[in-house]
Amino acid sequence: MQINDLINHTSEWLKGTGPHSDVVISSRIRLARNLNKFPFPHWATKAQLNAVLEKTSLAMENVELLKKSTLFVLANLDSIDKQFLVERHLMSIEHTQKTEQKAVLVNDDENIAVMINEEDHLRIQLMQSGFNLFEAWEIINGIDDSLAKLLDYAYLDDFGYLTACPTNTGTGMRGSVMLHLPALVMSRQIERVLAAIAKLSFTTRGLYGEGTQASGNFFQISNQVSLGHSESEIIENINGLIRQIIEQETQAREIMLAKSKEVLEDRINRSLGILKSARIITSQETTELLSMVRLGSDLGMIKDIDRRIINELFIITQPAHLQKLENVKLTSAQRDLKRAELIRKKLNLL
Repeated sequence: MQINDLINHTSEWLKGTGPHSDVVISSRIRLARNLNKFPFPHWATKAQLNAVLEKTSLAMENVELLKKSTLFVLANLDSIDKQFLVERHLMSIEHTQKTEQKAVLVNDDENIAVMINEEDHLRIQLMQSGFNLFEAWEIINGIDDSLAKLLDYAYLDDFGYLTACPTNTGTGMRGSVMLHLPALVMSRQIERVLAAIAKLSFTTRGLYGEGTQASGNFFQISNQVSLGHSESEIIENINGLIRQIIEQETQAREIMLAKSKEVLEDRINRSLGILKSARIITSQETTELLSMVRLGSDLGMIKDIDRRIINELFIITQPAHLQKLENVKLTSAQRDLKRAELIRKKLNLL
């Protein structure tokens, strides 16, 4: 698989299927693992990092669930390629920095990705569309068990898996769910919800994880600490919280439909109208308008545009994707023009 092959593939997190997919975009389990007797990446020498890269990539070649995968060595990728992988949620923004001795493994289905030498030696992630944390855990646990037979993990009985960041020590697990919460935002309930989440030791981030702010009414919610909790306890805790948020978002949508349906229809159709006619549009504005169109589709107010098309537009209108589609580097102003042209073509053909 070549990196350009991904451009025509629908990312797992944007398929628009799975339980509660009107509110839950995707579920992700990420495991942090380090090799015994090797310093964490930030302290390791180039020779040690090269050894980690060689050991881990060789081990992954012998894991059945990773057989149909491609290893991308980051030093061989240009800046657009790296940003492209970030936009597809296959690696972190941090992984694009100082890329020597770094790589990312991506499977053909694009639901499994393994970062090598990010903050930890291995960051293994499994993504599922919709609300599917337990299913994601079952798959990633099988991958982890296979790797554990081939690699000597850094592990202590008293602490669990040792990680570069203390908050990951223990299970090394971070479970996260990407939510679309437009009704809670519009009804001004979101600040109360986010404050309650923080008190429960969960963290909220934006569309692209750590260091990003929520945009387009998307919120990524994950556990903050893994030490002292089993994997099943972590998932149960996240599931319990997410179920409550889904219920609150659903109720907020129902109230808006009952009390201000015409106002909501107007906002949704204005958003669609701008997308169908705009000649220049930024990434931020696109995300916000698509969020309203997605809500309209989920509520049955927009009949001829399904969730999958809307989800596809969320990703192919991002900067690196536009440049991949055009096969040329574009300035910010050129991207705004091309983005608007692409959206018009997609929506007006339906």
